[in-house]
Amino acid sequence: EIHFDEKLEPPSSEHFFGTNDYGYDIFSMIVYGSRLSIKIALMVVVTALIIGVVLGALAGYFGGWTDEIVMRVTDIFFSIPGLILAMAFTAALGRSIEHVMQAMIVVWWPIYTRIIRGQILKTREETYVEAARSLGTTDWKIIFKHILPNSFAPLFVQVTMDMGAVVLTAAALSFIGLGASPGTAEWGLMISTGRAHIFHAWWYVFFPGMAIVLFVLGFNLLGDGLRDVLDPKLRR
Repeated sequence: EIHFDEKLEPPSSEHFFGTNDYGYDIFSMIVYGSRLSIKIALMVVVTALIIGVVLGALAGYFGGWTDEIVMRVTDIFFSIPGLILAMAFTAALGRSIEHVMQAMIVVWWPIYTRIIRGQILKTREETYVEAARSLGTTDWKIIFKHILPNSFAPLFVQVTMDMGAVVLTAAALSFIGLGASPGTAEWGLMISTGRAHIFHAWWYVFFPGMAIVLFVLGFNLLGDGLRDVLDPKLRR
């Protein structure tokens, strides 16, 4: 809701988190921005996970030149800091939420590829896998029915923590002008536009920043909890 006569109003009973320099209610913007942040996190993590699982499964199970090619490509991506790589892609593609998501998918898929490859290397020689091979089960059926279901535990932890990391990266890109377009209710962009008013309207920056902190902290704590539950060594 816009209040042109209530620009930069401090927090009150009418506007819980105050208003910005256009009279927008900051609380409403943060709530609406949470939908966008969750959408970005889910789209990036799910898409990168699918790509990573497929490539990691191929590399880990078949080995040879397939493994060599996939691992060398992932090494190239790992050699470049993720935020720098995302900045380069968004700068080349242009400023928009869609381009931010595409750039972060490029950054995130190698993480899942390496995790699932490591898990498959540990499980492909297990007795139940050898038994499936001896029965003439196809490679793809062995991968998707016998190996992958027993390799997902570390991925669940990584995916949970990455939800927060993706939102933090998207906010960073928006903060430096490479993410959300002006006028979008995105937490990083709200902090960026509020910098000019930080000394006389602290709430403009503080509350979007707290939203990011709580979102990231919440998913990190959830990831730690999942690790404790899923890791048999920690359970012992």
